[in-house]
Amino acid sequence: MEFKVRIFSEYHKDIVNQKLENVRNNIQCSFEFFPPKSSSLEENLWISVKHLTRLRPKFFSVTYGANSGEREKTYDIVKKIYEKTGVITAAHLTCVNSTSDELKKIAQNYWKNGIKSIVALRGDTLNKNYKHTIYALDLVVLLKKVADFDISVAAYPECHPESKNSKLDILNLKKKIDAGANRAITQFFFNIESYLRFRENCIKNRINVEIIPGILPVCNFSQLQRFSNMTNVQIPKWMFEMFHGLDHDIFTQKIVGSSIAIDMVNKLSSEGVKNFHFYTLNQSDITYSVCHILGL
Repeated sequence: MEFKVRIFSEYHKDIVNQKLENVRNNIQCSFEFFPPKSSSLEENLWISVKHLTRLRPKFFSVTYGANSGEREKTYDIVKKIYEKTGVITAAHLTCVNSTSDELKKIAQNYWKNGIKSIVALRGDTLNKNYKHTIYALDLVVLLKKVADFDISVAAYPECHPESKNSKLDILNLKKKIDAGANRAITQFFFNIESYLRFRENCIKNRINVEIIPGILPVCNFSQLQRFSNMTNVQIPKWMFEMFHGLDHDIFTQKIVGSSIAIDMVNKLSSEGVKNFHFYTLNQSDITYSVCHILGL
């Protein structure tokens, strides 16, 4: 372990000495959490929130479950994070298993309690026979009728898993932006060219809002592969090679994962990206390390 700590320290020293001038003091970040399902996990969440608040994030966001218990948990967590930190906290809101009237009431309650930022999503369900009747576009329209919410929507550089092609993905995003969404946050990705190509297509289709890249610092490669199967995200061959032989070495996986995230942010920053959204999985150590090295 002493050897690993020494290597870890040397690694950070080398990274700090890299040419990150275009990144330092030139980017902002936001962080996503999910409602914990136990008291011990909730304690870990608050440790992560406190830790990441030091980085002066642009905003936090909290994901949203389809059942009522998780919905209430999202509301409670959003409210508490905002009260404890003073950082703008966006509540995820999905359409699954909800009527328009129910969504309207939820939105009114958020606005009344000072929660004015929403991540508007269609949402997914494990029920394969479920038929969606309300979509993210409908939710954006509904929210704007309730109040002047600040709205983020999802974007997919490598296509939504249910999309027929990238052209339809872009068209769907444009409809959400035209309906009043303020920005798009992408699904996580590792192929930078996919993001840049997607952003270029957005510009060509007159989508003139910020397309914030979603960054997932890898701390467990097996977990990432499960996420990839669910989300249609491609894991490049070089990542399989980098994580080869590390199945039982989470410590080294975190070092490799932080290196990849730093490299991605550095390259994207050189392409003019100013804001990054980190999927924290309620863990602050690797995300904090990455952002600290980048000068936040």
